[in-house]
Amino acid sequence: MLQKTQGIVLRSVKYGETSLITTIFTDHFGIESYMIKGVRTAKMSGNKAGLFQPATLLDLVVNHQQQRSLQHLKEFEAATIYQTIQEDVAKNAVALFSIELLLRLLPENAPMQEIFEFAFAYFNVLDKTPHQDIGNFPLYFIIMCSHRMGFELKGDYNAETPYLNLHEGGYTAHPPALPPFIPESDVRILTQLLHAPDIETFKQIAMNGTMRARLLEWYIAFLQQHSQHMGNIRSLSVLHTVLH
Repeated sequence: MLQKTQGIVLRSVKYGETSLITTIFTDHFGIESYMIKGVRTAKMSGNKAGLFQPATLLDLVVNHQQQRSLQHLKEFEAATIYQTIQEDVAKNAVALFSIELLLRLLPENAPMQEIFEFAFAYFNVLDKTPHQDIGNFPLYFIIMCSHRMGFELKGDYNAETPYLNLHEGGYTAHPPALPPFIPESDVRILTQLLHAPDIETFKQIAMNGTMRARLLEWYIAFLQQHSQHMGNIRSLSVLHTVLH
């Protein structure tokens, strides 16, 4: 059955001499894998293979069949033509970090429309945001996605619960018995981020690159404690380098 859907490219690998197998996060079906035959040939008009770079936003027509490991992609075109993400090294690193996070957190073949709509809008905003204002974007993305998947730190920072225990997944009255031990200054800033309602508020929370890196690592450590598929984020070291 043919159906229109939108998608966010997560990864693509070469298959044979001319084809690709691409993993796409779709609004209707969640994460699906597609075989795109002949897309790497000279006969294919335009740079069609370039549409399957990670973080590309697509309009699709798919022939979806339940229980099929490789779906058929009938039509595809760019839903958004990025103006800056591909050329701006820092924006590209933020986009690749965000894509890797989706790959780690999302289950396969399960529609996650709220996360899809958030991520689709996020990449558009990232593309349009001035370079100097993107420093807090990775923290915004990881916090908002994890909240939508039910991973939230319990409680709140106050005089009675000034400590953050990542093993327990929340704020506590007593310091944690095991590392990581998060300094109070980081706990306060992280609390501001957790309560920020939108990206505009996030952008106004002042942090230097060192603090951003620490907070991102604290939050990844929290997800690693509570999500069995999180693992290590390979793009993190590049992200820290470009968002110094």
